[in-house]
Amino acid sequence: MNNKELVKAAFDAMQKAYAPYSCYKVGAALLSKSGTVYSGCNVENAAYGPTNCAERTAFFKAVSEGEREFLKIAIVGGKNGNVNDLFMPCGVCRQVMAEFCDGDFEVIVARSTDDFSVFTLSELLPYGFSKSNITE
Repeated sequence: MNNKELVKAAFDAMQKAYAPYSCYKVGAALLSKSGTVYSGCNVENAAYGPTNCAERTAFFKAVSEGEREFLKIAIVGGKNGNVNDLFMPCGVCRQVMAEFCDGDFEVIVARSTDDFSVFTLSELLPYGFSKSNITE
């Protein structure tokens, strides 16, 4: 799957977001090494703490289906679903990515299917904490 197709899948996922409090709708599409795409949207909660980001939703769906190896993720988001700028993953989502992905894992953030930027996880989470920090 190419980057444009993955970004399109993220836009489709964003349409399912439940964001009645912040009105920021976010969608993510995660490509596994097996070729399967797992989509995710943000799901807010009135208590805020139980809110889950789109990126983590996609990862948790994939992991719950037995996937453990991933190639890249596309992320889109904006107020009321209007994507005007690049929407970067939060620190918690970057940490979840670090649990399952190497530093060369690609994070695609997009304004449209034709306007996107690609970063590596190590660019977004330099000196990140991972399994290698706690295993011998």
